[in-house]
Amino acid sequence: MSEKQTPDSVIRLEAVGLTKRYEDGVLALDHISFSVAAGQIYAMLGGNGAGKTTTINLFLNLIEPTEGEARINGIVTHKEPLKAKKNVAFVSENVMLYGNFTALQNLEFFSRIGGKTAYTRDDFRDILLRVGLPATVHHKRLKEYSKGMRQKCGIAIAIAKSAPAILLDEPTAGLDPKAGYDFLRLLETLRNEGKAILMSTHDIFRAKEVADVVAIMDSGRIIMQQPATALVGQDLENLYMHHMAGRTAALRQEQASC
Repeated sequence: MSEKQTPDSVIRLEAVGLTKRYEDGVLALDHISFSVAAGQIYAMLGGNGAGKTTTINLFLNLIEPTEGEARINGIVTHKEPLKAKKNVAFVSENVMLYGNFTALQNLEFFSRIGGKTAYTRDDFRDILLRVGLPATVHHKRLKEYSKGMRQKCGIAIAIAKSAPAILLDEPTAGLDPKAGYDFLRLLETLRNEGKAILMSTHDIFRAKEVADVVAIMDSGRIIMQQPATALVGQDLENLYMHHMAGRTAALRQEQASC
């Protein structure tokens, strides 16, 4: 897999010195900087508390940064949140849709409130087919769907929004191998259409398979960032453990010197 970004690529997502310290003094994110270009998948790896979800939340303006900026299509999210949100779609680990609505009803509802009023019912059916939901389940209530099917419905809503950037928070967590495989193929299709995709994940193997850039986070910092081309032939799991072990040792040394 080649790294997609070139000097002429359009930057869709960008973190610049992004920092978040909570009121209790916890430093959740410590001056991280990265960018995601159109037609690129950027995977953030890390354990619980690494700062992955905080990063996603800052891009969504669910929280405000202490320092630095999160930018979507060049728009600073905490300064122009409504304008920024028009340029991004979001799919979480547990897709929050209406269980008593069918897939078609969910897709139509979220598209309408997002201002996408030109779609017809046939358009919605085509989008659901595209993400791998057959016509036989379009009229089923989402509470009858498996987790993989709900994820596909979430991606359908993201596609209908027609945003240039997509944020994914642990999108493959809890998916069976077939559902995970289908989801990655869908992400590849979206990347090839020019979407910029920022994905937080624990899943080392799927990250290596689909990402153009892989970053490892720990304690609010990016401790490694490499293009996928530089990771060819490497054992990403061992690399991850190596960096995490080095970071743990460095933290212990810092604490001992305090």
